[in-house]
Amino acid sequence: MRSFPSPALELVDRMRAAAAADPARAIAFQGSPGANSHRAATEARPDLAPLPCFSFEDALEAVKDGRAGAAIIPIENSQHGRVADIHFLLPESGLNIVGEYFMPIHHALMALGSGPFEAAYSHPQALGQSRRYLRERGIVPLSHADTAGAAAYVAERGDPSVAAIAPALAAELYGLTIIENNVEDSADNMTRFVILAREPLAPEALAGRQLMTTFIFEVKNIPAALYKALGGFATNGVNMTKLESYQQGTSFAATTFYADIIGAPGDPAVDRALEECAFHSKELRLLGSYEQARARP
Repeated sequence: MRSFPSPALELVDRMRAAAAADPARAIAFQGSPGANSHRAATEARPDLAPLPCFSFEDALEAVKDGRAGAAIIPIENSQHGRVADIHFLLPESGLNIVGEYFMPIHHALMALGSGPFEAAYSHPQALGQSRRYLRERGIVPLSHADTAGAAAYVAERGDPSVAAIAPALAAELYGLTIIENNVEDSADNMTRFVILAREPLAPEALAGRQLMTTFIFEVKNIPAALYKALGGFATNGVNMTKLESYQQGTSFAATTFYADIIGAPGDPAVDRALEECAFHSKELRLLGSYEQARARP
């Protein structure tokens, strides 16, 4: 897709050409060059060529159709919660989680002018993470598809009364001036990314490592269904580090859950817990087992 702001197109085309030269060694990300996902791709997998994609769906599709060997997607932020609708995107994609990456997030206010500013463009997550900063200065938050794309859009508009909130790299790429660094409301702002591939990691690649497993399950529409589905994790001593609910469809008759646990299939305790969860669920689907990037207490 060529839906990027015009100042980003030359960079996008150059990066796509580099990725096309060796698709197996490309990693797709959502956003314009200079976005946080671009930074995460280069930090998490510096051996791969970053491939910019306009949407999360486009990034996953790049892996499915062979234009990239992997994709990196943000799924949750310590300050603002869920980032991507990974619960819907992952099962539909058929891809597997093969890794995770945690990255501190710092935003900068950047513009062509020096202020004051009527409005600031950015991704809704970045706007939410800088809500107090913007409110105190009377700057109206305006949504854009991604942070670096917002910076490119501000450069394209040429209006000195508007700004962008984006990583500092975006100011360098698109010729903007950084007005202020670290405008996020929380100094310990952190985003968790997952790395996706067509094939799951082989068991031998996971041997001897501290592992995570991510899965989704849909409980039966009966009393105590969730209690019964989760009971096996408690009785088998399997630590569940994340449990989040969401609705599938419009019936609101049953709930699907997204979960992370410490461990992986092949461990007898994990196998027993997953078997019990599956018995009390309408469906259980593993999304991947992978090495922990950060120890869970």
